[in-house]
Order: sequence, then C-alpha cells, then structure tokens
Amino acid sequence: MRQASSEGKDSLPILMYHNIARAPRNLPVYRSLYVSPQAFTRQMWLLHRLGYTGLSMSAAMPYLRGERRGRVVVITLDDGYADNLEAALPTLSRFGFSATVYVVSGSIGRHNTWDEERLGIRKRLMTAEELRAWHSGGMEIGSHTQTHPRLTQCDDRQLRHEIHGSKTDLEDRLGVAVTQFCYPYGDMDDRVADLAREAGYAAATTTRRGRAVPGTDLWRLPRVQVARHHFLPQFAMRALTGYEDRRA
Repeated sequence: MRQASSEGKDSLPILMYHNIARAPRNLPVYRSLYVSPQAFTRQMWLLHRLGYTGLSMSAAMPYLRGERRGRVVVITLDDGYADNLEAALPTLSRFGFSATVYVVSGSIGRHNTWDEERLGIRKRLMTAEELRAWHSGGMEIGSHTQTHPRLTQCDDRQLRHEIHGSKTDLEDRLGVAVTQFCYPYGDMDDRVADLAREAGYAAATTTRRGRAVPGTDLWRLPRVQVARHHFLPQFAMRALTGYEDRRA
C-alpha cells in the first residue's frame, strides 16, 4: 500500500462522499451513496498513516494551482446531510483534516427533495445552526445550487439563480464566504462552467472520474467516488494510484 501511494505524486485525489451512515436496509437503490462511520474512520486513518493530509477545497487551492506540492487528499461531501456533522466531523477533527460540504441552499434544514421519490427515503439535511457548527469545527461550506437541478436543462435565468443565487443565499444566511461549487449529478457544459466562474467561485467539481493534477481546469475538476462497497484496499487503490485516472 505504501508503494501504491507514491504513484502519481503530483496527482490530487478529490474524494466524493455523500452520506456517512449505515445504509438503511429498506433502501432499494443507491446504497453506494452511503459509507459507514466505521469505514470512513478507517479510510481517514489510512490516509493519516500514509502521511497524507485531508484538506477542504479552499485549503487545497494552492496545490491545485501548482503553487505547492505535498501529500494531500481533498475531501468533499455532497448535499449537506446531517450525518456529515454527526459522524464525519469528529473523525476529520481527530486527524486534523478539513473538508468541504456542498450545500443545497434551498433545502437547508429540510431533506433530499430532489431524489426522495426515487430513493423512497427522506434523508435529513443540516440546519443553518448545524452548518455553522460544521464551519466552526474548521470545515468549509460550498454551494450545490438552490434546488439540485440538472443545470444543462436550465434556461439562462434559472441557471443564474441556481449558481449565483445559491452563493448569495448561503453567504447571507450563514455569514461565511462561499467560494467553492459542485455541479449536481456532475451535469455541466461550457455555459454552466462559464457562469460558475463568473459567479466568483474559485473552483467547481464534477463527477468525472480521475484525480486532479496542477493545470486541470479548476471549474471542471474530476473526483474519486467513495462508495459503500469499497473496502480499504479498494479505497487506497482508487484514491492513491492511477486506477481512476485510467478510467477517466
């Protein structure tokens, strides 16, 4: 595993998580979106043991721009589920890591309205108070639009609301700077990426497979999905070797 971790030393894995919780037994689809708290802790322990530092998107920007080099892994969590605060924050704090949670600004304190019907389950999202606790714990808040739509299907007016409006909503409501963006479903094109840049985001992440390298378009950053069925050796292979790069 140590040998694998040295491969592609300039590559920056941006890990993509959703729920840090045990998958409900009655969930028929998308169980892969869950990573148990125990598995998450083992993954963070391994990164720490191998000499990696887990960083939020903003903390990783000097590495993504090629201004700094080091053994770093970027940690992102999509949607803003309450279990991120309950289960992920203590582990991240334990290892001195930071992470970015991408929040759907129109659903703060509510639930996953965008896929509740398809999943057949409601998943609680962090309240404004809980998001402030996340930020106070040394973590970052990024934007995941206002309503979690497929952005390429939005007209220009709606697209501006989703991208610009979510940034304003979060900054006004939470009192923190929001400089990072994530495309829901990874759905984006040139029009969407251009507006994310125009809105003042420093970077934006996709669901495209692979690890980022200095010089990668900062508004089209690939990520490494971490899923429920990835055991520790699989996690290490996907995050720390060229495995995902070859499948990009």
